Amino acid sequence: MKLNLKPELLWKYFEEISSIPRCSKHEEKVAEYVVNVAKKLGHEVMRDDVGNVIVRKKATAYENAPMVTLQAHLDMVCEKNRDVEHDFEKDPIDVYVDGDMVKARGTTLGADNGIGVAACLAIMEDKDIKHGPLEFLFTIDEETGMTGAFGLKEGVLKGKMLINVDTEEFGAVYIGCAGGGNSTLTLPIKYEKVEGKGMEITIRGLKGGHSGTEIHEGRANSIKLMARLLYNTDAKVGSIEGGDKFNAIPREATAKIIPSNKDDALKKVKEFEKIFKNEYSVSDPGVTIATKDCNIERIFDSASQKKVLELLMGLPHGVLAMDQQVKGLVETSTNLARVRSSDKLEIMMSSRSSVNSALEATMQSIRAIGELAGAKVEEGSMYPGWKPNLDSKLLKIAVESYKELYGKEPEIKAIHAGLETGVIGGKYDMDMISIGPQIEHPHSPDEVVYISSVQKFWDYLLKILENVAKKS
Repeated sequence: MKLNLKPELLWKYFEEISSIPRCSKHEEKVAEYVVNVAKKLGHEVMRDDVGNVIVRKKATAYENAPMVTLQAHLDMVCEKNRDVEHDFEKDPIDVYVDGDMVKARGTTLGADNGIGVAACLAIMEDKDIKHGPLEFLFTIDEETGMTGAFGLKEGVLKGKMLINVDTEEFGAVYIGCAGGGNSTLTLPIKYEKVEGKGMEITIRGLKGGHSGTEIHEGRANSIKLMARLLYNTDAKVGSIEGGDKFNAIPREATAKIIPSNKDDALKKVKEFEKIFKNEYSVSDPGVTIATKDCNIERIFDSASQKKVLELLMGLPHGVLAMDQQVKGLVETSTNLARVRSSDKLEIMMSSRSSVNSALEATMQSIRAIGELAGAKVEEGSMYPGWKPNLDSKLLKIAVESYKELYGKEPEIKAIHAGLETGVIGGKYDMDMISIGPQIEHPHSPDEVVYISSVQKFWDYLLKILENVAKKS
């Protein structure tokens, strides 16, 4: 549908990229689209070895101003509700307007970072904006490993200042972020063959959300809830799975069991549904536990079941430490992100911290717990945080620009999530900030972006670009 929103150019591009598949690691079509737009507009464009797109636009004024790099990521987290039919490889995102919000039906919206990408494309096209020389960096695979940022070579970018457009709180200028790392635990499982009817248990109705920016909300983790339920039954477990993306708090989990007594098992399910509704009455009031009959051909043997449930019960999830200097900022957290059982149990954990030693300690703790259970633990490469620079010239201009537009200063913040600025800053000596519109519940089908904030974000971004050119 046509959204018919303002700023028109930005929303035009957001609608167009919403029809292009762009799940993480599958950005080829949207990258090609960006290249074609740049070529059509007559800009200098290139793709690097890993697939990032770099575009340069000549100054519309202030030709002698320093080049500014605008940076956004092309990929999106592709999450959908279990009961929604949607193929992210070919189906467009079903976008619609609800009051002051833009939403998607049953899937992630992709405003993270689609609004940032659309803003960059709109600036590339708009000839009336006053700015100095601009460079646009569109990275790939930010959401599942920052592959594009890590693969960016030194010497490619020419900008002296960088504005990342990937934060989700309008009215705030971010000048720092957390680093992070992932852990994968693999536990061998032995099975016993069985024949007969079993019971499938599904936990759903949770809000989920971003495992960095929303971890402090105390939302329920479906995997932890399922482990707790199974730990308190005498049923034989045949399978367990839950969660999907490492950077999304798990919203749904399913297990297949053979209860020793079906009526007792159903009673236990109802008991724990009531317990969970009470414990998460504020953060996840919609939690439900559903059951249905199913066929089961095998179950974990007793030793394997004990290890599986104890491991899932013992692994941490949530906020582990708050920043001791910045009030209200999470310092360290971890997300029990995904579990799958086949011939082995696979668990994926994602940890974050603004303190490198605390991140290392968290991952060591996960390793110790996993190895105690007999699991093999593999750790992915850690990505660095971004250290705040309160003396930043770009920050000063951003604060002045906000006051010029809105009569007050923006909040200066750091974010408990990974931004590519941390990686890029390790390769380039650039003055950097990050801004964005108001986006809520990213990485979940409840994701929304506020229309009024997009207009303000657009005005603010243009004002910063103009003032950088005028005052540099």
